[in-house]
Parts: sequence; C-alpha cells; structure tokens
Amino acid sequence: MSRCFTALLALLAFAGCSGRNDPPPPPPLPVEVVTIAPQAVPNVIELPGRVEPVRMAEVRARVTGIVQRRLYVEGTDVQAGQPLFLIDPRELRATFAQTRASLERAKATAANARAVVERYKPLVAENAISSQEYDAALAAAREAEANVAQTRAQLEAASLQLNYTTVRAPIAGRAGRAEVTEGALVSQTEGTLLTRIEQSQPVYVNFAQAATEVLALRRAVSSGRLALDENGRVEVRLSFADGSEYPISGYINFLALSVDEETGTVDLRAEFPNPTGVLLPGEFVRAKLFIGQLKEGITIPQRAVVLSERGGSVFVVDRTGAVANRPIRLGALIGDRWIVEDGLKPGDKVVVSNIQKLRPGVAVKPINAAPSNVPRVVPAKER
Repeated sequence: MSRCFTALLALLAFAGCSGRNDPPPPPPLPVEVVTIAPQAVPNVIELPGRVEPVRMAEVRARVTGIVQRRLYVEGTDVQAGQPLFLIDPRELRATFAQTRASLERAKATAANARAVVERYKPLVAENAISSQEYDAALAAAREAEANVAQTRAQLEAASLQLNYTTVRAPIAGRAGRAEVTEGALVSQTEGTLLTRIEQSQPVYVNFAQAATEVLALRRAVSSGRLALDENGRVEVRLSFADGSEYPISGYINFLALSVDEETGTVDLRAEFPNPTGVLLPGEFVRAKLFIGQLKEGITIPQRAVVLSERGGSVFVVDRTGAVANRPIRLGALIGDRWIVEDGLKPGDKVVVSNIQKLRPGVAVKPINAAPSNVPRVVPAKER
C-alpha cells in the first residue's frame, strides 16, 4: 500500500513539474494589412531598349587622293557644310584648268562655225554655193555647239571633283573619330570611310515587344479591361543602368506592322528630347511604357513584397489568422507601389509590416493599414 502511495506522489510531482516547464503560446503578432480591392491603375509595360541617333551619316571619300589635313576636332559638334578633311587638290585643279581651256576652245570653234553659216546664207540663195556646202556648214556649226555643251558639262564635273577635295559634313551633329590620318590614300572607287556623324538631339529608343503581349493588349482593349488614352499617345519613361531616371518623357512614334519571324517580336520606337546630350547612342536603358488604364488593376505597397531570385512573394493572412507565403507576378513599380499581374485576388489580406518576423503558419493579429494613393500617370509637364 505504501509503495503505491509513494508512486502516486511521484507521478503527481512529475506532472506538476511538467506543467510548469511548458511556456504559454505567444500572442498573435500585430501586423498591418491591406485588403486587395481592384481599381483603375496605369497599365505599364517594362522593356529593355537601346538609344540610337535620329540621323547618322558616314562621311566617305568622293575623290581619290592623299589626305592633307583633318579640319575638325574629333568628338565635337559640327555644323552641316563644315569642312572636315582636305584631300590634295592639285591634280584635280589641273584637270579643271585643262577642261576650262577646252571649253574656251570649243566656244571659239562654235563661234567660227556660226559665222560660216551666216556667210553662206546669202550665197546659197544666189546659188553661189551648193546646198550641200551650206548643209555641211550648218552641221559643223551644230556639232560645234554640241561640243561646247559637252565640254561645259565636263567642266562642271571637274568643278565638282575639285570641290570634293574639301570634305564637308553632310549633316549637323557630333563627329566621331577620324578613320584615316594625314598622308593616307583614299579612294573614290572604294568610298573610303573618313568618319561618322551622329545627330542625337532628339534621339530614338528602340524596343522589341513579344507578339503574344501585343495580342494580349489588343484583347484587353477589345474586352474593355484596358482603356487607352484619348489622344492615342503612349508615354515612355527611361531609367539608366544605375537605376537613375531620365527626367524627360518620350512618346512612341513607330510601331511595326509585322512580326519579326526570327524573334517573334514587334519593333517599337520612341522619340526623346536630348537637350543636354545625356542619352548616348548605343546606350542600354530600361523603359516603362504607359499604355492606358487597367479598369480592374491590383497594386500593393512596395514594402509588402519579398524579392528573391525566384521573383516576388507576399504574406497573406488566411481565415485562421495565420500567414501563408504566396508567390506573385509583378508588373511595373510606380512610385512606392507594385502593379501585380497575377497571384492575388479581391479580398486577400496582404501583410505590409513586421514582415521580417514572419514565417509561414505564424499567427498574427491583422490591423488595417492606412490607405495609400493608387499610382497615376503624371504628365511630363507636371513633373
């Protein structure tokens, strides 16, 4: 009996100790949440792009000769018609002088032939000479006039060739590195490249959008989910490789009418003012295209999103008061809010605070966060 009583006391003591060692469950973690409610938001598409000049001219030799001098500073702005190179003109100057002398000789021959015709006119009327002699004189005069015209054309060609020895800028812009040096032989036949000029005010930015995305946009417009701007213009904003933004907006001015068979993309082009020359031809940029408004879009605060190599995700509060990690597909970042393309639905409660303390399954106490403004497209003139 005593043994049973002793065992019972030991069991009770163990049970008492066990109850004192188990801590009470922690209270739910207070977190701020936003409830997803679709509303009109900008439809923004992000694309990589490449800057190119609006005009680019290759300056090539139009005569054969030796380069005597470079007349511009490499990498500086030049005006249309400004001399860039001087090619040795001596041989072409001699050709021009020779052709001019030939023209004077042809003019003299033509004048003499006309005088003969004038003398023959009364003689043929009096039968002092035969009609055959008169016709021969008339033909000689016409041949002499044709020779004058031919020689005059040759003189104009020689003048052009002489003028081409001073190589001038065909357009205004920034002249690049000289491709030849003084003393180099350049060829008219080969069209030796001398330099390039790029006009980069304004500039173009080229993009390529997947044909499937273009089709999706058209379907969204047809179904009424996407409302395009009344003026039909598509605003484009740029950011550089370091993340900084270009302060001036551009607009789409070209959309290809066909799909590239090799890449399955549609080419687009936007034009941007470039008054300070910040945008450099060949530069890589990121572009945001603002294509109308989504009537039932979803946005969430930037602080709610957890980014990783696999993409973005958020913590959503379920019906039991616990959080679950949900992957989402992000669109563009407008201000401090992400546009969500997929992964959330109306009524979802997304956590926006204490995210670093959360793990899937953790109990939380949701508190409605202060409302924040839905992002809108700010016209360039307001920024």
